[in-house]
Amino acid sequence: MMHDFAGPHSDPASHDSTPHDNRLDGIDSTFVFEFEQLDEPDDANQRWSTWLSVEPLCRGPKPRPDWVVTSQGAIDTELGILKTGKEAEVFLVERGVPGGESVVMAAKRYKSREHTAFHRSGAYTEGWSTRRSRDARAIKAKSTFGREVASGQWANSEWTALKRFWEAGVPVPYPVQIDGTEILMEFISVDDSPAPRLAQTRPAPDLLEHYFEQLRSAMEALARDGVAHGDLSPYNILAAGERLVIIDLPQAVDIVGNAQGMDFLMRDCANVCAWFRRRGLEVDEHGLFGELLAQVF
Repeated sequence: MMHDFAGPHSDPASHDSTPHDNRLDGIDSTFVFEFEQLDEPDDANQRWSTWLSVEPLCRGPKPRPDWVVTSQGAIDTELGILKTGKEAEVFLVERGVPGGESVVMAAKRYKSREHTAFHRSGAYTEGWSTRRSRDARAIKAKSTFGREVASGQWANSEWTALKRFWEAGVPVPYPVQIDGTEILMEFISVDDSPAPRLAQTRPAPDLLEHYFEQLRSAMEALARDGVAHGDLSPYNILAAGERLVIIDLPQAVDIVGNAQGMDFLMRDCANVCAWFRRRGLEVDEHGLFGELLAQVF
């Protein structure tokens, strides 16, 4: 026997007043949602947010900072170029919901056909592997295709390092997402302007010592994780007020697994200590190197 649960004489209006059955024109309200149709971005420097178009593993680690915009209705607006280099260019990108939340991020885009840094990549990439023999041969031959594959490897290497170091407590920009050869990350600023590189600063003695202790702590955290920055210098350290932030990480090397890992670590120590000595702080790269090795082993 079939039963009509609503009852043959039931009044639909009577169900609207029932707290356990919310219906709109006969449709259960739990299946109804509000939406607003948005126009396509008409500016050549705009695109829809790519947050939901990338795989979950291509998004930053949790817990995410509150400023990360994840709305599907957000628009990315390119604001201009921040830095250009041989391997990559860094742009400013604002991701925002029209009339709502927004944030300015740094977009680091690795070059493909223009990639020109192969002269030093061999030492840094020792231990890297490619699953396809064709890719490996192309990289070794430095062909156009090989350069494109290599740019993807450099981007993935920096993305992996950013996530790994952020989770280890190393002061690096928060990695928001990676999409191909583009990495979106936290924009490090001072009063809404790009934070200066450490090399551009002239800190007072107390701040200089504070900076060195921060950097020592960061290098120790890296060493405990078994890696060296590989190219650390005052030019890839940002001074955000009294806080230092380390950037440019694609060449991070395994201190033990890379045959030149110790050399890279020593060079990092020498570069950093030389700059602090020139500013009047007596520090020794050999002593710092020994302290870091103690963290490694």
